[in-house]
Amino acid sequence: MSPDEQTTARDLSARVKTLISEHDPSTTRPEDFLGARFDAGLAWVHFPPGHGGLGLPQSHQAQVEAELAAAGAPRPAAGRNGIGLGMAAPTIAAFGTEEQKSRFLRPIYTGQHIYCQLFSEPGAGSDLAAVATRAVRDGDDWIVDGQKVWTSGAQNAQMAILVARTDPSVPKHAGLTYFLLDMSDPGIDVRPLRQITGEAEFNEVFLTGVRVPDADRLGDEGQGWRVATTTLNNERVAIGSGAPREGGMIGKVAEAWRERPEVRAPARHDELMRLWVEAEVTRLTGERLRQQLAAGQPGPEGSGMKLAFARLAQTISGFEVELHGEQGLRYDDWTLRRPESVDFTGREPGYRYLRAKGNSIEGGTSEILRNVVAERVLGLPPEHRVDKDIPWKDLAR
Repeated sequence: MSPDEQTTARDLSARVKTLISEHDPSTTRPEDFLGARFDAGLAWVHFPPGHGGLGLPQSHQAQVEAELAAAGAPRPAAGRNGIGLGMAAPTIAAFGTEEQKSRFLRPIYTGQHIYCQLFSEPGAGSDLAAVATRAVRDGDDWIVDGQKVWTSGAQNAQMAILVARTDPSVPKHAGLTYFLLDMSDPGIDVRPLRQITGEAEFNEVFLTGVRVPDADRLGDEGQGWRVATTTLNNERVAIGSGAPREGGMIGKVAEAWRERPEVRAPARHDELMRLWVEAEVTRLTGERLRQQLAAGQPGPEGSGMKLAFARLAQTISGFEVELHGEQGLRYDDWTLRRPESVDFTGREPGYRYLRAKGNSIEGGTSEILRNVVAERVLGLPPEHRVDKDIPWKDLAR
């Protein structure tokens, strides 16, 4: 550690101690403590000063998390507000005005504003740039009409990140604009989509005459694709960065192996060790990627992490079902539920096996992410795109 890094580490420790002494975690309400942590610049240390951060490299965040965890401090509800914390917040920090950062970032961190993501549509999933939801300027507002789909947690959300088409006369990537949307607007209709697990974690969202102030536009008009790419890169890192050592899917399998000797067999042991090593390599690769993000904004490399996560989660969950034999084939509850948070590893082996099927679809399909890795990471020739220069209004739909 260099002298400058040592000085930074000491300063961070002093800030944490001050926060703890002024806001005792054992007696302070969690939302109040998180607000104080945000105000102290310890929410995201790589964010701008005054907006939850200190303008430091993101690698220093691990020290803050460790020292606060040792003090028993509460953490933000990542399971309930993963989209707000992992996707909306870094995008607002990158593209928001000072007023927008002041207005939107703190409520995300304290959990006052739960976010959902209004990107995918029935005709624009893998080809996200083909979105048809329209936003038409009306004075100081935009009027939004359209339909979104596969919207995680929309039933719990107060806010949304929205990509809409504002100019149909230009090629599809150029005519998009990005907005922050108040989900309480009466023109918003959220309807559940029941999944293979029985839950309705996803939704379809209908927008009819929804008014969005121009002050809630994030980035320039027509620059929505650029802003959305930042969101997607953060989403893929958030999904693919992995659990702690022997956490997540592999942790469930390792726990069963230790506690149930009757399921053990030599061939299964070989397979378990192979999966354990792959999970650990994925975790370490994710940690290395996070440490490289000095500016706090990931690039296309996160697509590779998300690819690895999806394949590994599906493989491990399949192994877990086989490990438990007939018991692994049982399912505890098919009741339609609308959960408060996203949980990849909750409930029992059957749930984990079925829920993992969505990992290769959500956050960008594995097929699309392979293209991203090939073209933007490896520098291979891009696929031929016949619609690249055609105005969106002239495309066949």
